[in-house]
Amino acid sequence: MSGAHAARREVLIGVGAMALAGSRAFAQPVAIPAGVTRIDPALDRILDPAAQVEVLSRGYGWAEGPVWVPQEGGYLLFSDPRANIVHRWDEKGGARPFLQPSGLQGPVPEGVREAGANGMRLDSSGRLVIADSGTRAIVQIDLRTKKRTILADRFEGKRFNSPNDLVLAADGAIYFTDPPYGLTAGDTSPLRELDFNGVFRLAPDSTVSVIDRSHSRPNGIALSPDGRTLYLALSDLKQPHVLAYALGAKGMPTDMRVFRDMAAQRDQHLPGQPDGIKTDAMGHVFAAGPGGIHVCSPEGTLLGIVATGKPIANCCIGNGGKTLFLTSSDMLCRVALRGG
Repeated sequence: MSGAHAARREVLIGVGAMALAGSRAFAQPVAIPAGVTRIDPALDRILDPAAQVEVLSRGYGWAEGPVWVPQEGGYLLFSDPRANIVHRWDEKGGARPFLQPSGLQGPVPEGVREAGANGMRLDSSGRLVIADSGTRAIVQIDLRTKKRTILADRFEGKRFNSPNDLVLAADGAIYFTDPPYGLTAGDTSPLRELDFNGVFRLAPDSTVSVIDRSHSRPNGIALSPDGRTLYLALSDLKQPHVLAYALGAKGMPTDMRVFRDMAAQRDQHLPGQPDGIKTDAMGHVFAAGPGGIHVCSPEGTLLGIVATGKPIANCCIGNGGKTLFLTSSDMLCRVALRGG
C-alpha cells in the first residue's frame, strides 16, 4: 500500500444509540453502524459518545496486534498475520510495511495458515515482543536492528501450536495464548505437537508454565495495571467470555471468574467475537467482542461499545493516552479518548 493511499482519512459516521439488548435470529452477522454506543454515563469520562471512528488505512488480509511505540515522535505498529507483514503507521507517512516477513523467515510449510506475527507488545527496554504464529514461538525483535531472538518455542519439548497474543508483566514475565488459528487444519493439524490449546507464562528465567489448558479457543490476553489480574478472551461461540484470573505472588492463578459475558451480543449476531484485550492506567478494560470494543469498568460493568461496522480483532491505547487504535478486519481505525 502506498504512503499516499494509506494516509487518506475516512470518517465512519455512526449513531450513539444503537440498541444492543434483546436477541434476533440472523444466520449471518448483522450490519451495524460505526460509532460509539453509550450504555453507562461513566463512559463519558473515557471518551465522548459523539466521537467519530476514523479509518486510517485499508487493504489488509486481517489487521491485528496494534502496539504504540513512543520513540521517534510516536508511531503505531500493527500486524497482518496472513500476509506475514508488520506495518508502521504515523501521522506524517501513513501506513507502510515495516517488517516483511514479520514472522516465519523461510518458506511457509504446507499446513500453516498464518505465517506472520500476531499480537505484539513492547518490553521495558523498548524491544518488540511478538506472538509469532508462523514460527510458533514468542520472539523478541530489536526495533533498530530488526534482530530476532526466540524466547520460547516449546513446552516440555513439544512445539507450540501458533502463539496468538501476549502481555508482559512488570517483572518481565510474559503471558501468552496458544490456539491453533495459525494452522490450516486447526485442532486436527498434523503439525500439532501439543494436545491442548493453552495459556502460558514464560518466566524471566525462561521457564514455561501452564496457566490454563482447559479452553478450546484462548485468544486475547491482558493484565490489570497493578498486575494482580490476568484477563483472557475466549473466542468460543459456546462460551463468549472474558475471564479474570487472580494472580498470586508467584504470578500464577489463585482464582478465576467470568469478567464479561458477551452472549447477549453473540445472540444478536453482531460482527466479531471475543478477541484482543487492553487495559488503561485506570484499570478500564477494552475488549474486542461481538459488536466492537466493549469498554468495561475494572469491576466488569459494560460502559459502552465502540463499533466500526466490521469485526474488530484488537486495539491499543497510544498517543499519550489520547487515542484508541482499532485493527478491524481489513482496516486500521482510531477514535479519540479523553486520557492523556
